[in-house]
Amino acid sequence: MTKYMLDKFMRAVEMSDDAVARYVADPAGFVDSWLAGGATPDRPTDDRALTAEERDAFATVDHEALYALGAHPYLLWHFIEAAHTHEFGDGFGWRDLVERYRADVAPHGHVDYIP
Repeated sequence: MTKYMLDKFMRAVEMSDDAVARYVADPAGFVDSWLAGGATPDRPTDDRALTAEERDAFATVDHEALYALGAHPYLLWHFIEAAHTHEFGDGFGWRDLVERYRADVAPHGHVDYIP
């Protein structure tokens, strides 16, 4: 759809501990719920829409695909950090997540994230 909608979804997840928990528990379900919670008679301008590719990237927590689709790098990092913090433990921590993220997005170079 638009880079704006990618960023809007990431911010909606990252700004709430409850949203992060629900997203981590069921990414695909959370995406569908978020999309269904769009426009209402009271909020006619909330036109939540994602392409199939964008929806699949969020449903599978695919930060490489989201980066390639043009998600804002700053928002994407904080979204990925929130979505993967539950994995931290023996043998995997914040630095490991940073390295995995870097390795996955490096092949895509610098994306044009200006809408």
